Amino acid sequence: MNDHKVFELGNLRLQCGMILPKAQLTYQAYGKLAADKSNVVLYPTSYGAQHMDTEWLIRPGGILDPERYFIVIPNMFGNGLSSSPSNIAEPYGMARFPAFSHWDNVQAQRRLLAEVFGVERLALVYGWSMGAQQALHWAAIFPDQVDNICAVCGSARTSPHNKVFLEGVRATLTADPAWQNGGFTARPVRGLRAMGRLYAGWAMSQAFYREGKHLELGFASLEDYLVRVWEANFLRRDGDDLLSMLATWYQSDISDNEIYQGDLAAALGAIKARAIIMPSRTDLYFTPEDSGAESVQMPNAVFRPIESIWGHRAGNPTDNTDDEAFLRNAVQALLTGGA
Repeated sequence: MNDHKVFELGNLRLQCGMILPKAQLTYQAYGKLAADKSNVVLYPTSYGAQHMDTEWLIRPGGILDPERYFIVIPNMFGNGLSSSPSNIAEPYGMARFPAFSHWDNVQAQRRLLAEVFGVERLALVYGWSMGAQQALHWAAIFPDQVDNICAVCGSARTSPHNKVFLEGVRATLTADPAWQNGGFTARPVRGLRAMGRLYAGWAMSQAFYREGKHLELGFASLEDYLVRVWEANFLRRDGDDLLSMLATWYQSDISDNEIYQGDLAAALGAIKARAIIMPSRTDLYFTPEDSGAESVQMPNAVFRPIESIWGHRAGNPTDNTDDEAFLRNAVQALLTGGA
């Protein structure tokens, strides 16, 4: 399941006003497309993730069941597989990397679905974190093409406090000595390790650590957990790619486009899809208060927090069967009309 396919986008006009020659969108598909194409689920990637990192929930009887649905994971721009700072040619480079937006992501995804699979309507857009941001963009930008969305631990517009968190992440990574003149001149190992440690304090809740959940996962100590989970997670990635995705996250806003002209209430009110908005009760940067304020402005949304101490990672519960079951039940209810 770890291979991928490449959709050639040609010369792609980006929302920032630049054209990216030979743009590429990488993706993977699971399951079988129904004859009437009514079983399509789009599952965009999250921050720092590639499709193989989140495909764990695609399995028979899982959160997304490939025996019932045709599931497509498009890799977000900037993640190192689709067009990203680490793989695009000159003249892009140091301080010249193009800015990607979620508008760019969903427009490219729409082309992929239409031109490769002949799909014009989605049964569900499911996303966690930045994937949830993309799900909400889909529902607002293409309201007549999405039946359902499940937005897990994400937002329609990045909140001011979330931006404070992102500013801290960016400052930590760019404090590495390899950061020079708007780009990295070498692999920023020190910055990547520091970024992992900063992230560990935001992604998991206070109660997660207080109750020793990291030790229950089999780690010998807090230091063992920080090194082997959080430092290791970001050491897999390119520093410029991480900053690119960070910028997309920072600017995320479903109303920041020619359709809604910055009117978030209008964008939320235009969403026709049945939606479940699922923050984690202990998420420190996509807070349930922010999600609740957005969901009440959506005509067909249900606000269903995940009652969990796993913080932001309650939305991607690879080691947490209770939260996985909660997500699976919510998706099944949504797709069967019982949400």
